[in-house]
Amino acid sequence: MLHTSRRQRVLLLRSKDGVGIDVSLGALPYEAEIVRRSSHFAFASGIELRTCSAEDLVVMKLFAFRPLDLRDAEGVALRHGHELDWPYIENQLTPLAELKGEPAILESLARLRLL
Repeated sequence: MLHTSRRQRVLLLRSKDGVGIDVSLGALPYEAEIVRRSSHFAFASGIELRTCSAEDLVVMKLFAFRPLDLRDAEGVALRHGHELDWPYIENQLTPLAELKGEPAILESLARLRLL
């Protein structure tokens, strides 16, 4: 697992209740921006973690572009759609989608904005 974590820069954990937790091991400028924009979230008494913004979660989920990630991004859009900074999401996601050579990512973003 550690070797995979170093290569993909994501540490996959599971809570004692079986909830999956992805910990991003950032190295890129955008990842530093994610940390800058993050906030603290109290999961339980005495257990607090920094979590990314809803916008950055949408960017990461759409960039991953797996079926489960697309459903997750849709869930964020349904829950926070009117509050999301859509221009920020598009500005961050566009170069990532171009780098990946996957124009369908931006098509998915356009669909999310309509929810």
